[in-house]
Amino acid sequence: MASIDDYRVFIAVVEQGNLSAAARHLHCSLQTVSRVLASLERELGVELIHRTTRRAQPSAAGSAFHARIKTALADIDLARSSLAEHGAKIDGSLRIGGSTQYAPVHVVPLMAAFMERYPDVDIELVVDDGHADLLRDGLDAAVRLGELPDSRLQARLLGHLRQIAFASPGYLAAHGRPRRPSELSAHQCVLRRSAKDAQTWAFTRNGKPMPVEVDGRFSANNAAACNAAVVSGLGIGLAPLWQVRGLIDQGLVEQVLAPYGLPSMPVHIVWPASKQLPARTRAFIDFVASRWLAEV
Repeated sequence: MASIDDYRVFIAVVEQGNLSAAARHLHCSLQTVSRVLASLERELGVELIHRTTRRAQPSAAGSAFHARIKTALADIDLARSSLAEHGAKIDGSLRIGGSTQYAPVHVVPLMAAFMERYPDVDIELVVDDGHADLLRDGLDAAVRLGELPDSRLQARLLGHLRQIAFASPGYLAAHGRPRRPSELSAHQCVLRRSAKDAQTWAFTRNGKPMPVEVDGRFSANNAAACNAAVVSGLGIGLAPLWQVRGLIDQGLVEQVLAPYGLPSMPVHIVWPASKQLPARTRAFIDFVASRWLAEV
């Protein structure tokens, strides 16, 4: 049966990009990495890595397995850290990163609850919509939205955020309500240029992919600007539900194409890899993870 160290070899192969780089990263031989990877694939009965002479690319199964196993190993490391620091005083300062729109509404209340439980901890929230370098910027942890790029950071999946299509009542009155995704070709759509594949909206129905190409006269590289454009009647938009729930409650926009699904957005808390986290950082990660289900 595979050991924890075997799983760490697999993670290194995915994140380093090839077997030789993984061997250097782990300070072991190329033969050891190759043997461990082959043994894992035999045990699991699936190809995890597509190998070429220069690259090691995860298969679809390998990518899914990497995401799950990295989260599991992060939890194990936290548990070990917790044991090592059992009874340690929770005090000191934390610098936590978050996004400009999401963090004030959804992360700050968790920080307030954490500070109430641990009155000797101070927290500085650093808001930034980019993926800040935690070590360079002196961050102890960060809450990040969306898929994580390959990273040597530790990560813990907190949950997923639902995404919807929506439009203003005025736009729908003037142009009609689409009943199926294919009808969007006849509509103006507000494009979020900062999103991956901004002009391909990946709807699903009963698990069946239904991607559609969309276009429109207005686009922006900012979520708030795109949502405001939809409110102003410039077209149909996509957004995480948390961003537009207040607009829906006020009657400024309405959900459209509700029977069709859209990709959800993962939320992670990430932190620098370390053999032993400070007690305050570990406590904050555990606290956020334990409270998150009630928040999303």
